[in-house]
Amino acid sequence: MKGARGGPGRVPSQRPLPPGEQFFTPGATGLRQKIERLSAAPLVFLFQLPRWIAPALLVILLLVGFAVQSVWGGLAALVVAAFVGWLAYMSWPSLSVRGRILRVALLTFLLLLIADRFGAF
Repeated sequence: MKGARGGPGRVPSQRPLPPGEQFFTPGATGLRQKIERLSAAPLVFLFQLPRWIAPALLVILLLVGFAVQSVWGGLAALVVAAFVGWLAYMSWPSLSVRGRILRVALLTFLLLLIADRFGAF
């Protein structure tokens, strides 16, 4: 019966995972291996969400970080920095030097914004 569960006409309710040879960094040991294993489920969850949700939420939090001149703005920017830092760490082995420099620059900017909102300047 076409269209039934598992049938050829079935429309998947979630996006399939992207093709790739390996989900984890080959030869990773210690901390990196542990963080990659702990991050696997959240990464799959994020991938299953509609594509616009994570960027929209990050933009909203970043705008709050810019607009609110208090600890609340710092906390919003801190969430963005933590997310960007996590993704930068996860993608670091596959990045070019230019990609690494851009991520370090973005994290530095976010940390300066957070420090400003917490009253360091």
